[in-house]
Amino acid sequence: MRSIIALCLAILFGNLAHCQTKGVKFVEGLSWKQVKERAKAENKFIFVELFATWCGPCQYMSNEVFPLEQVGQPINQNFISIRVQMDSTEADNAAVKSWYADARAISNEYNIQSFPTFLIFNPNGEAVHRIVGASDAPEFVNHVSDGLYPETQYYTLLKKFEKRPQDIYTAKQMLKAANIAYDESTARKAENTLANSLGTDELFKKENVHILLAAAKFTNSKAFNLIRNNKEKIDILLESPGIANRTLANVVVNELFLIKIDAKHEPNWDSYQSELSAKYPDIDFVPMFKKIKAHYYLQVKNYVAMKNTINDYLSSEDFTAHQLNTFAWTIFNNSSDPECIDAAISWSKKSIIEDPSSAFLDTYANLLYKKGEKDKAIKWQNKAIEMASDDDRPIYQETLDKMTKGIKTWEN
Repeated sequence: MRSIIALCLAILFGNLAHCQTKGVKFVEGLSWKQVKERAKAENKFIFVELFATWCGPCQYMSNEVFPLEQVGQPINQNFISIRVQMDSTEADNAAVKSWYADARAISNEYNIQSFPTFLIFNPNGEAVHRIVGASDAPEFVNHVSDGLYPETQYYTLLKKFEKRPQDIYTAKQMLKAANIAYDESTARKAENTLANSLGTDELFKKENVHILLAAAKFTNSKAFNLIRNNKEKIDILLESPGIANRTLANVVVNELFLIKIDAKHEPNWDSYQSELSAKYPDIDFVPMFKKIKAHYYLQVKNYVAMKNTINDYLSSEDFTAHQLNTFAWTIFNNSSDPECIDAAISWSKKSIIEDPSSAFLDTYANLLYKKGEKDKAIKWQNKAIEMASDDDRPIYQETLDKMTKGIKTWEN
């Protein structure tokens, strides 16, 4: 397993989202025993975030994902949620210290090695699911939802798989769950079951090729090399040009490059890219490095460089609507550079074409307002209000009121 630092850095460069809505409600002031008693009484599952104060992806989840309504709504409906600090600091208050013993017990019982790790317990207090690492909002909600059903729960599947390791259906489900739980050993066993049972020809059928993509987490895996030797075939099967190359580049970069990134010192991008290209000359790393650079410049707050890198990336590849919205919102709150504002407006416009949600409309309106196009901004903010949920509408109305009065709506 990669080091905790490598894992944190690798996941840090995933999708981002900004906080404009109400999200996960974490319960405070209860002991672990009381949490389990409450879950049983209310017949709810328990969602546990295990985090460390030094972990960047933990902070990302706290600041960018948990506050979102699309994350909070399904989790609040089905779970009692708690956060458990796994390290100790001089600044720890009495509440954190009261959890020291339980935190150690949980760490030992569930072999916690990386942060953030998320554990899901059923209403009877039994561990049924495990998720390791940060991810964007839609993907994270899917991972958490898997914890509600026996056919997708990591710990439930693990028991079945250990009893019947040659069962193809269980192996398929186990491979997905093990990868999400970052259980490399079990993932390899499931991959071997599928590879041996299905055979190469079966794996390259359209209904099974996704197994290869899910299994390709390491450069020395059989799946990685099968994809590497059949890139064009996989692209055609999935009707997604470039998906095989993106999968391979992501595996290589996560394994060999991201561990070297230090936010205090900008990497020698060309040198590292050349190093990987020399080792894997058949893989195109250019788009992947552009994407990593964009997130790096966002992290270190070099917004002009971020703008240039994103525009360069968009000349040949696409970010998701969520990513574009986050980049745009970051520019809105942190930069007054006219070129950056114009670029952010173009990204925001692209995001609302793909997903005209209230949060994305709000971003677009705010950018127009910051540029000085007040009338257009008010028009789009009204659209955001129309699309907003009852909980979010007052937030957007407050922004509209500021626009109407000519008050600044950005932080910096």
